[in-house]
Amino acid sequence: MVAWSLDAARGSGLVPIVVVVGRAADAVARAAGVDDGVTVAENARWESGIASSLGSALLALTDVRPRVDAVVVGLGDQPAVGAEAYRRVAGAYDAGARLAVATYAGVRANPVLLARDHWEEALELEGDEGARVLMRRHPVVEVPCDGTGEPNDVDTPHDLADLEARWRSPTDSA
Repeated sequence: MVAWSLDAARGSGLVPIVVVVGRAADAVARAAGVDDGVTVAENARWESGIASSLGSALLALTDVRPRVDAVVVGLGDQPAVGAEAYRRVAGAYDAGARLAVATYAGVRANPVLLARDHWEEALELEGDEGARVLMRRHPVVEVPCDGTGEPNDVDTPHDLADLEARWRSPTDSA
């Protein structure tokens, strides 16, 4: 599942790519097919919530690529988000956005763009909220991403079975 999510990030053409791993970090990195083109950032505080994962990604970018001006954040448990969604959200930065979010049928979801001037504030976040906190505090550009995939979380075996059923073509069942 993480490999599918990573495929969309790779397909977007955006670089560098950072994969944040926590529980079973080595196994997740191997399963994702992480290669030399991807930086792996280990989040030792993964149990504390998504804010620590966001912070791990931002710190990795600060250390590895100090000239990165913005980041587009996607989630590994949303494997149906497509590469075009990443490109569209990144395009908002080129148009002047400092904070942007993908929308699907008018509903905010991932990926999310954070310009570097929001990173310090993002590094102070705690718990299970990430960029949503920043979006409550600052102007946000909404980027329509209908037709680029689906931002549904895959959190349970049932969710995964539903996703696999949607991805199966009608000819696969013959």
